[in-house]
Amino acid sequence: MVPGEVILAEGSSSVDDPKVLCLIKDVTSSSLPRWNISLPGTTSARDLYKEVANQVNYELNSFSLVWLPMGDDASGVDIFDCGNKSLMDIGLKPDKKRNTLQIQDKDGIQPVLVGAVGTSATEHEMAPIINVDDPSPVTSPISDQASGSSSMNPTYDYSYALPVINKSDTGFVGLVNQAMTCYLNSLLQTLFMTPEFRNAVYRWKYDGRDESSSSNILYQLQRLFSVMQTSKKRAVETMDITRSFGWDSSEVWQQHDVQELCRVMFDALEKTWKKTDQHNLINDLYQGQMKDYVKCLECGYESARTDTYLDVPLVIRPFGSDESYSSVEEALKAFVSPETLNDTNQYFCERCNKKNDAHKGLKFISFPYLLTMQLKRFDFDYTTMHRIKLNDKMTFPDILDLNSFIDEDERTPDMENQATEEGTRCVPNNKDDYEKNSEADESEKLNEAASMVATNNKNERERENKGPYIYELFSIMVHSGSAAGGHYYAYIKSFTDGLWYCFNDQHVTRITYDDIRKTYGGSVSGYRGCYSSAYSSSTNAYMLMYRQIDSKRNKTFVSVEDFPDHLVNVVEEMKQVEESEKKQREAEKNTCKIKLFGLHPETNKLLDAKLEIHKDKTLLEATEVAHKLLGFEDVVPVTQCRLVKYDEYNDALEKSYEGEEKSAMGELLGGVKSQYLFDLFLETRKENEEFQVYKYGGVTLRVSVIDLEKEVICNPITIRAYLNMTVQDLRSIIATKTGLPQEGMRMVLEKYYNDLRLLAVPSKTLQLEGFAKSNKVYVECCDTEDSKLSFPESKLHQILDRHANTIRLFVTLPALQPKLKRISNNLDNQLNAIVESLGNLKINNKDGKTDMIPNHDRNTIESKKSPATTDRQTETATISENETASDKEATVVGASKNNGTTELSNTLTESGSTGNSETLKCDSENTNTIPTNHDSSGINTNASPLAAASDTCLMNTSHVNQETQTEKDDSLSEKEFKEESDNVRNCANMDTEEECIGSQENQKKWYFNPGHCSDPVTESRVIDVQVDKRITLKAFKLCLEQFVGVSSQEFKIYRVYANNQEFEIVRLTDTLQSHSDEGKVSVKLGRALKKGECRVKVFLLSPNSAEPCKFLFDWVLAKGQTVRSSKLELLDELKQSCNIDIPLNRLRLRKKSWKNPAAVYVDNQVYDEDIPIFSNWELFIEILQKPEEVESSGQLVLFVRRWLPSQFRLEPFQEVILDDCTVVELRKRVSDVSGLPADCIDFAKGRGAFPSEISLLEMQTDLEWNPQVTTLNSWPLYITDDGAVIYYRDSREELTDLTEEQKKEIQKKENARLTKTGQKIVYSPRKERALKIYTDIPSSP
Repeated sequence: MVPGEVILAEGSSSVDDPKVLCLIKDVTSSSLPRWNISLPGTTSARDLYKEVANQVNYELNSFSLVWLPMGDDASGVDIFDCGNKSLMDIGLKPDKKRNTLQIQDKDGIQPVLVGAVGTSATEHEMAPIINVDDPSPVTSPISDQASGSSSMNPTYDYSYALPVINKSDTGFVGLVNQAMTCYLNSLLQTLFMTPEFRNAVYRWKYDGRDESSSSNILYQLQRLFSVMQTSKKRAVETMDITRSFGWDSSEVWQQHDVQELCRVMFDALEKTWKKTDQHNLINDLYQGQMKDYVKCLECGYESARTDTYLDVPLVIRPFGSDESYSSVEEALKAFVSPETLNDTNQYFCERCNKKNDAHKGLKFISFPYLLTMQLKRFDFDYTTMHRIKLNDKMTFPDILDLNSFIDEDERTPDMENQATEEGTRCVPNNKDDYEKNSEADESEKLNEAASMVATNNKNERERENKGPYIYELFSIMVHSGSAAGGHYYAYIKSFTDGLWYCFNDQHVTRITYDDIRKTYGGSVSGYRGCYSSAYSSSTNAYMLMYRQIDSKRNKTFVSVEDFPDHLVNVVEEMKQVEESEKKQREAEKNTCKIKLFGLHPETNKLLDAKLEIHKDKTLLEATEVAHKLLGFEDVVPVTQCRLVKYDEYNDALEKSYEGEEKSAMGELLGGVKSQYLFDLFLETRKENEEFQVYKYGGVTLRVSVIDLEKEVICNPITIRAYLNMTVQDLRSIIATKTGLPQEGMRMVLEKYYNDLRLLAVPSKTLQLEGFAKSNKVYVECCDTEDSKLSFPESKLHQILDRHANTIRLFVTLPALQPKLKRISNNLDNQLNAIVESLGNLKINNKDGKTDMIPNHDRNTIESKKSPATTDRQTETATISENETASDKEATVVGASKNNGTTELSNTLTESGSTGNSETLKCDSENTNTIPTNHDSSGINTNASPLAAASDTCLMNTSHVNQETQTEKDDSLSEKEFKEESDNVRNCANMDTEEECIGSQENQKKWYFNPGHCSDPVTESRVIDVQVDKRITLKAFKLCLEQFVGVSSQEFKIYRVYANNQEFEIVRLTDTLQSHSDEGKVSVKLGRALKKGECRVKVFLLSPNSAEPCKFLFDWVLAKGQTVRSSKLELLDELKQSCNIDIPLNRLRLRKKSWKNPAAVYVDNQVYDEDIPIFSNWELFIEILQKPEEVESSGQLVLFVRRWLPSQFRLEPFQEVILDDCTVVELRKRVSDVSGLPADCIDFAKGRGAFPSEISLLEMQTDLEWNPQVTTLNSWPLYITDDGAVIYYRDSREELTDLTEEQKKEIQKKENARLTKTGQKIVYSPRKERALKIYTDIPSSP
């Protein structure tokens, strides 16, 4: 069987076969992307294997092709082993469903490239034959022989900047498209293929005096051209040239017109060439002259002026006509055809001294050496009011005779002599003759054998034509797309070999005249009209470049050997850069890149990094690199570290590399790959420990020891075991590793979240117990009565259950009010008295003995206790009974009094009871008091700070220093203190739902452990809370009462997301299950909502203020409430919070629609009946200068502002109230407030959001003054609601003329004001971004 041949099933047809789409990914190579192959379902597996080998240029049997039915992480099917089975029989899915296949190494050996067996392949040989840059379909051999429709396409996630090292077969270098810079690439490639322009760029020498090389356009253009001529890459970058333009990254995402770029670039180059001997180069090459004339038809007098041009714009379809020009020659004739001035448009002849009919038009005086023609395909359709692209057919010749277009009066004797000497045979102007000649020319196909001779003979014949202006086409810039956007590329003729090439960004390919004819335009199907809409797409020529056929002026390209000295240095410098890049690519090919993980020995946090190591480096050297990469240098010596194979997905250690310390990493990792199916883990040990040997097939255990008495879970240790081990074997290994006795040891397996299983059968294997690749195991061996209880009822289960459901939250508290601060200071004094009274406290421990709290423990607690309320959560301690001096208290909300904690309803009143024995102790040395269900660090599950007890305002007055309570200056009186304390402790009356929730919470126990931390950015009060995430919002708020200082009904809880957005949590029955570990919540003062209430944001509307829209505060409105009653409530809040004291009749409420003021609310309107309200609603309040005049919702309230064109100034906003929505009523009310006569008032509606800012420089021209309407609710005004902005002016006032300096000053003031306010002036409807090249950018330091 021939390689690549497809054996079809008997009786089947490849056309009828279902297609199988294969997504191929080579994980053995980091340089090859993914690509697709579509094949018939009857294709055999062996043929698919051969086809893939052919595509990637690999030797057969040197790699494995694996089908992954379940994705990248699953085991797969080796395609080669399937033999002659068809793809459908194997199980691959047809009908455009993707089937993932991977190229993997075979037996740990990298695939072998064809021709590279036994030798070191060069860079060119190692490059796969797949063109990773070409997005066009590539037909495979299987496609040709089997289906004829299969294609191999790289996926579209490739990077344009991918290093392409295979130069095109054409010998030309392409340009990388940065984003939307195809228009730039087309022009640069055309200029590069112009010998006269390229040679001129090479002759220029950069002196480095005026500006830096990075901002010098000509220097960067010179470098780019030299790279395009000498580079071996397929394509090179254009970032340096765009950077010299002064463009940032956003510019490359703007698509511009290639003709506009040509003009702008030539202007920029002229500035650079200004002081050199090539200062007139652009004009010498591209500039022609024409005459703009008016000729009297009566006396023949002609008035004319001479103009220069760089390109000739040719109209495709005349304005108002349904017919388009068929050829460039016809469009040129129309270009010079005169217009007759007659009737009312007659010309005043100075010679005749009267108005006469005349001809007005253009005449060519001379044509440039390089002629540029723009085919004006973009137009505007006034019927649809859309931009359109004219796709009509317009032909253009290869050889263009322009002698007939030169004005006879401008012909010189030299031109006549030249024409006589060169012969009399003319290029046929007859259309039929031209077509015959064109057919004859086109029959001379540009094949590789005779193209040079045919082209040269053709040019020689045309040089014999009459006149000097004979031009040869050499560049066609093509636009593919519509008026809304598209793509540019260029067809360019090489003056070296006479062949035509397609320069499409980084792709350069050969073309024929058939491809050129396709750029004429016109609809292939024939049903499309003479032009298409803005959204239809077509491909046709947009800009043409011709070169004059002149043996004296026609130049050839400068060869590399003839480069000037300064350019040789530039080329050498770039070669060094290219060599450096080549070495870097070689190093990349030999560098293993793999994910690295490690557990920090001190913080116990999992770290990750990317390990990049040469494939020849040893495992020992890689360990040293990983040791530094993870920052373990100052923590643990490298001799106590090793690298092991790690599975991140399952969190499992798979294999250790004992005895392979000197083996190369390439061997251990299976070669250099784009990605690995495993990771590495940097494991550490203590000084007196030995590393355990890990073999394949084992399981990884994270073992944590639990201290049942202290309720502490220690940091986990890693232990390796095997599934065939018994529970008793595991108990022995754990006892050896931890030093715990085997007798009485209880082991608990946490298989899944909150799935706790007691390992109680010693003879049962780990496999039967359900162990996976990675497991969490908890062990406890205290000799207590707890082991006699059933596991679900034991304390061990409670601790583990609490540990699994505890999360850490950072709670931001509001600032303390002045009165609460005084209460807080008083509580601090009482806390000091309690600590002093505990100095000689005797404690009964479980053994019945009496212990004393050591003085150093008391000092430690005292030193760590801050005098401020917000700082009392730093250290944890215990006030509890039945615990030893080493224990800590857990703040458990809802527990019964019998076990030493308090009920939920009594949490704020009884937790400071002195009837219980009390124990104080600081944190243990080797435990972590942050319990979470994610972090594997050790925790104390029974911890609560001493400060928490004091913050609840629960003080035993028998322990309080009387002098502290009776201070006259800093403390409240006893009566005031009792009243304030009651206000802090007591909750407001609850509604039925809340009371029901409270009664339910009394029966539950929730873990709540507050600590303290500060926010250095905002300097706000923050408490670090460890809380059971099953706690309800109601219980959580009750726990926070002691820290906020007010009842739970007087503050709100907001959840803070990663982008700092805040959303209020309102349902009291909701739990914290959805909150993530180390999440953030914010507490804000304010009454919680009741049924039928909505929270609104209140803004102050000040039209003439620098800040017209200012947020004041949040407020609560109730459904059924009237506007008048809400005003009365708001008046008190305005007086207290904003120091605004006004009467009721000067306060106005109105709707806020985004930033715009809308409907005015009248007093008798009712919320939710007349005015819809909802959550997070917003409204404006407006302070009136006089009593409210709006009496009905049917009136229209508008803002008016006078524009003074003679002064270029706007007056402040005024308000008008209309009873009738007509233009007459508007003019009448504006007349009342301005004093202008109604018939002298011009008006226009403002644009954009309030306050409808518009530049003063565009006020007179960009607004639609005096629209022809009679009512305000018709187009274009369309004013139907309050709050619209109307500008008005005196029609008798004339516009003053401003100097450029005055305009700049106005613009400067507007910009300065906008910078302060953050507002944006609306200048006009969306404008296209102008193309600019900045030649005065500052030099980089």
